[in-house]
Parts: sequence; structure tokens; C-alpha cells
Amino acid sequence: MNWKLWRGVPWIDTRSAFVSGVPASGSLLDLGSSDGGTLTHFAELRADISLAAADIFGNPDAYPRGTDFQRADFESDELPWQDSTFDAITCMHVVEHLSNPRHLLRQSARLLKPGGRMYIETPHPETVTMRTVTGKAAGCVTMNFHDDPTHVRPVPIAELERLAGECGLATVRSGTSRNLLFAASYPVLRVVRPETRKRYVAQQHWIGWSVFIIAEKRGR
Repeated sequence: MNWKLWRGVPWIDTRSAFVSGVPASGSLLDLGSSDGGTLTHFAELRADISLAAADIFGNPDAYPRGTDFQRADFESDELPWQDSTFDAITCMHVVEHLSNPRHLLRQSARLLKPGGRMYIETPHPETVTMRTVTGKAAGCVTMNFHDDPTHVRPVPIAELERLAGECGLATVRSGTSRNLLFAASYPVLRVVRPETRKRYVAQQHWIGWSVFIIAEKRGR
């Protein structure tokens, strides 16, 4: 779905609400950009902002034109941008893949401009109790945390807030990440399209599969 549709109602999705708050003609760094799907949505929503991305793998050929892509290991590498470069940083479903997210948070704090904000999203710790998708839809989506063998451990909101604070980022908001339209479609999809990826993605939004924090770099 093209995120141009959310321009007038960015609050319908937790991520689009964050990106809509980036200053006009500002800059955003996406950490863990993977295949570029979410980054493309950001460009659809905010054609005016400059985009950068980093990932240990990544597929920069699929990213929006002009994206400044850098390959990096978030466990150890210093990210190759100067201090106070970005107005916003997004980091979605990355920290649960790291043995220690502290290094990445320190790098993020360094790269943010004073007053800049970081959005971090990760699976809710309760996803370890979720039932793995079976049957015709098996493998279409990660429902149980351990369905993804590259997951290291769940990272609770309280831990993210503490680590962010230790790195100079003050949490200004936290909660459950949802797209309200997707969540609202779940009761229908579970009946009319029960064995599809759309149904299970809608279920994730319905139950609140992901949590987030927004943290701000204080100072001048």
C-alpha cells in the first residue's frame, strides 16, 4: 500500500506518525534497511526529506533514488557519517538481532542533531509465547519470536529506555506499534482469508506484536 495515502492521516500508523514529524526538508537515517520496503514507504510519505540507510546486507538497488547507503555491522562498526547529521533515525526490528544494542544506540546518539529523535521498534517480549503459523500459511510471517533463527533475545521497553538514556537519548514516548487500518481488518480477514499472509500481518497489528520507543537527543 502506497504511504501517500497516509499523508493526511499519519496517525493511522505508528511509523508514519513518526516520519511525518521529521522537519521539512530534513534528513532521516534508517538502520536495518534490508530490502528497502519500509524506506520506500518513507519516501512515499515524505518526498521532501533526504534519506540514508545502513545494513550489514541490504539491497541498495531497491532503495529510493538518492538514498545514501552504507554497509555496516551494528555490533562493532562506527557508522560513517559525521556527528549531528540527522534529524531522525529509525531502527525497526534490529535490536533483537544484536548481542548488545548499546553500541548502536551510542552511534545513533552521535549522529542525531540536538533535538533529533530516534524511533526503535522490536517484537513484544510476549511473542515468545505466540503460536507458530502452520498449515498452508506456514513460513509466511514470524509469529513466534523464535520463528526467526537470527533473533537473539527479546528486548523489553524498559531495557530500551534505560540503554537509550545511558547513551544520551531521553525517551519521550513508548507503546505498541500498530497500523489501525490493518488491525481493524483482522476480524474480517480471519474469516474470508484465513490462510494468507495478509491475515497474519493483520493479526500482528490487532494484538500489538511490536513495541516501540521514541527517544530524543537533548542539548544544543
